[in-house]
Order: sequence, then structure tokens, then C-alpha cells
Amino acid sequence: MANSAQARKRARQAEQARQHNASQRSMLRTAVKKVRKAIDAGDKAAAQGVFQASMSVIDRIADKNIVHKNTASRYKSRLSAAIKAMAVAA
Repeated sequence: MANSAQARKRARQAEQARQHNASQRSMLRTAVKKVRKAIDAGDKAAAQGVFQASMSVIDRIADKNIVHKNTASRYKSRLSAAIKAMAVAA
């Protein structure tokens, strides 16, 4: 446990930041799940609409360094490829 006032304050700040980052990461995962659910439903137009909304969430969280920018790019790329593959399958 932190002994000095400064260390106690830093521990409080670190805990607040951890909780905020966890919330942001959860929002990212939810956005990705919404797109995957739309893809599984088979409606390409709906999937593209949800994907457009999710891209801004993914980018925003990557800009805040909650996830690495390459990770965000990988999420977007794979979701986009899955939506494009729907046209071939349908």
C-alpha cells in the first residue's frame, strides 16, 4: 500500500484511469459484436450501416491509445472483409 500522500493520490488516479480504459475497451468490443451480429443475420445493407457507426468508435478508442492503432486497423479490416464476403456468398 502507498505510504506517502503523493503515492496514495497516484494510486487513486491510476484506478480511475484503469476503470475508464476498461469502459472504453468494453465499448469497442460491443461495437465489434454489433457488426458481427449484423453479418451473421445476413443483411448486407444493415451490416454496412452498423460497420460505419462502429468504425468511428474503433478509431476514437485507437486515438486515445486504449488499443494500439494496428489492432484497431485489424478489427476494421477483418470486419470489412467479412461484409464484402457477404456479396459473394449471397
